[in-house]
Amino acid sequence: MTTPAPLTLDTLGQIALTVTDVERSAAFYRDTLGMPFLFAFPGLAFFKLGDVRLMLSLPESRDPRSMASPLYFRVRDIARVHQALAERGVRFRDEPHIVHRDATMQLWMTFFSDPDENLLALMEEKPPE
Repeated sequence: MTTPAPLTLDTLGQIALTVTDVERSAAFYRDTLGMPFLFAFPGLAFFKLGDVRLMLSLPESRDPRSMASPLYFRVRDIARVHQALAERGVRFRDEPHIVHRDATMQLWMTFFSDPDENLLALMEEKPPE
């Protein structure tokens, strides 16, 4: 029996930035700052910043905490990391699930909070099935 590798969250995969107007902000980041645009959905825009994605989104509520920027940790084997963190007492808001899929990948995520209710997430990009 092999010992599992120690669990560490040390790689950001995505940073979310809450904005008041996604189209206006996307134009600024794309056209003014020259950031490479990846894709968009209603209310969301994504940019490539090296190995990290920037996600622009509208706030989820009027609660000032919804203006905070969630951190998305890139992991391998999201199910294993989810289980290991749950065993350490992390309370997840959901189970790992697909949030986006295209011809090149499936994007899996699961969300949780730190002690101050800051939103955090695990993310894994898997090959398409």
